[in-house]
Amino acid sequence: MPLHKAFTRVCGAVALAAACVQPAAQAQTLTVFAAGTLGKTFTTLAHDFEKLHPGVTVQPQFGGSVKMVRQVTVLHQPADVVAVADDTIIPRDMFVGSDGARPTADWSIRFLGNAITFVYTARSKGAQRIDAHNWWQVLSAPGVQIGRSNPDTDPSGYQTLQMLELASRYYRQPDLAARVLANSPRSNVRDTETDLISALQLGQIDYLAIYRSDAVQHHLLALDLPPQINLGDPRFAADYARATVRTRQGEVSGRPIVYALTIPTTAPHPELAQQFVAYLLGPAGQKVFAANGFITLRHPVALHRDKLPASLRRLTVPAAP
Repeated sequence: MPLHKAFTRVCGAVALAAACVQPAAQAQTLTVFAAGTLGKTFTTLAHDFEKLHPGVTVQPQFGGSVKMVRQVTVLHQPADVVAVADDTIIPRDMFVGSDGARPTADWSIRFLGNAITFVYTARSKGAQRIDAHNWWQVLSAPGVQIGRSNPDTDPSGYQTLQMLELASRYYRQPDLAARVLANSPRSNVRDTETDLISALQLGQIDYLAIYRSDAVQHHLLALDLPPQINLGDPRFAADYARATVRTRQGEVSGRPIVYALTIPTTAPHPELAQQFVAYLLGPAGQKVFAANGFITLRHPVALHRDKLPASLRRLTVPAAP
């Protein structure tokens, strides 16, 4: 066979084979900004989501909720999903643009609950005698070191202060909050409380103000604080509201702890983000949240539900007017 004919036949076969090959799934990176206390759970769910969506990489970043939102609203960093540990943050900071800028979100979904507690280890000072009745006395004893998060950057920071104010009334100890906080110097404060878990485990601090879900996830001892003060029971919402804390963002009144999420208006991959949010709200996501100590909601609640993508609207109920 002449060389040129053989060459033509080979080329034709190669072209035919190439035409038969199916294109690989397009590689996409989904960027998620989330509260530090969601770190372990979101990492698990991200890996599960990647298995269901070949070619997709979920890239989560965790930190104080206020700080995570500022990454989008102030620093204009691209994010596909934002999830926070206080459902008031998204409407307050993302629904209204600052300095004439456009709003960075126009809806949010409340999807989880939690409660504030103190965690500790068997080595913590007073660990052998502490309980739900004397905890504030143990925590205010000389030499005890307490860690907490910054109320200017993280909801658990101001929720801890609100809880202590509620405890002062509940136990009828006007100086309770001041005595406990005297053992929590600035050196024991971080932007997010999860940054101090290793310090607790190493014995560098004795107690850490944190969410109940973190106690479950990290197998830590935790106080079973009364629902009247732990910000975890909606029945006591009116009582929680009596505790007010001043932060850099202004006064923040106590309320039941509810997590919320949104897809920013500037999201690079909004359709993929919708799929990820639907996965979080679905049975598989809710099962993982429950196993990790969160309070799952029977029905996720949408604020500005009419603005939700149709795929997510059917998974929610509207917020009460």
